[in-house]
Amino acid sequence: MVRSNENYAKIPGNYLFAEIARKVAAHKEANPDKKVISLGIGDVTHPLIPTVIAAMHKAVDEMGQSESFRGYGPEQGYAFLREAIVRHDYAPRNLSITAEDIFISDGSKCDVGNFQELFAADAKVAVTDPVYPVYVDSNAMAGRAGNWTGSKWDNLIYLPCTKDNAFVPDFPKETPDIIYLCYPNNPTGTVLCKDALGAWVEYARKVGAVILFDSAYEAYVTEENIPHSIYEVPGAEEVAVEFRSFSKTAGFTGTRCAYVVVPKALRIAGPDGNPVFLQAMWNRRQATKFNGCSYIVQRGAEAIYTLEGQELVSKVVNSYMANAAKIRKGVQDLGLETFGGVNAPYIWVRTPEGLGSWDFFERLLSQTSLVCTPGAGFGPSGEGYVRLTAFGTATQTEEALKRLAALDA
Repeated sequence: MVRSNENYAKIPGNYLFAEIARKVAAHKEANPDKKVISLGIGDVTHPLIPTVIAAMHKAVDEMGQSESFRGYGPEQGYAFLREAIVRHDYAPRNLSITAEDIFISDGSKCDVGNFQELFAADAKVAVTDPVYPVYVDSNAMAGRAGNWTGSKWDNLIYLPCTKDNAFVPDFPKETPDIIYLCYPNNPTGTVLCKDALGAWVEYARKVGAVILFDSAYEAYVTEENIPHSIYEVPGAEEVAVEFRSFSKTAGFTGTRCAYVVVPKALRIAGPDGNPVFLQAMWNRRQATKFNGCSYIVQRGAEAIYTLEGQELVSKVVNSYMANAAKIRKGVQDLGLETFGGVNAPYIWVRTPEGLGSWDFFERLLSQTSLVCTPGAGFGPSGEGYVRLTAFGTATQTEEALKRLAALDA
């Protein structure tokens, strides 16, 4: 008889955001007259910009003509988009990333979840804590996380990021093979300055680890000395993979387009101890398991890099950051401590003394019909916090602030 993957049975409960959705649905059913506003799950509200829509319409028309119809595209992505990414995201920073290093995909969540397939089953994994759940759950499904103890996995290396260490993870006592870093951070909204990120690159070079660097929110960086790419650190191309997304910047959450950078210089030990190139491995994986992001969507993504596209996307990002500043102040006015919201669209809020993160979630939902994300869902160090997001409209944000002001915190 066929048997299931035993590692799935070890994963506790529901996926965090599925559990939130279940609780919100129950609240709506019990309170049909109350409009729920979500400050929790990080979906966006601004529509695709006109420049993107025009490019996609043109691409649709091309697909309807025999002479311009396209079938299967390259699994790595079309050259026009890969080259646009290099010209606009890396060349202006004098970084040596080339189009061959770029792989277009249908979302960073897929990429960060799938990339672990390239590493040995016994590779030791380190994650910042709190952490985006996909990093942990994908490795748990692969059998690297060990067993669930009720609060954490016993074979993962947790790197606490708390107020006590200014949300900058310390180097672990146990040596990891894979290190997940996300900056600007989801969920805390905090950042690493260039020196702090450089220290992690140097650490990875010293111990022979690979950094999987989730940079989905780099467009939200506002302060100087905060790197937009890990490759701004010398030597990072030898130890780091970078993940980028068009979802939270250009509204592609429903359209799906992202990319991962795997530099040619990045090598790890193969089964016989001789070095193998991660770029070649990822290329083989994608060619086998992925048929590529659609031509229509990639033409839309390319349009983001036009002058008009850059101006319009910047306006969208700025509007979300304006929401973040208002939410941060509104929460602080309640007497609650906040972090983030300056270089990221996330505000990390300390719950009132003695109140757990799910307890605060329930209070916020029941009293104000506002949705947050309980910090406990992001790992042990997330307990006692909740995450708020700034992805609502300006009108929704103003209404949320009025409700927050009435909260019995």
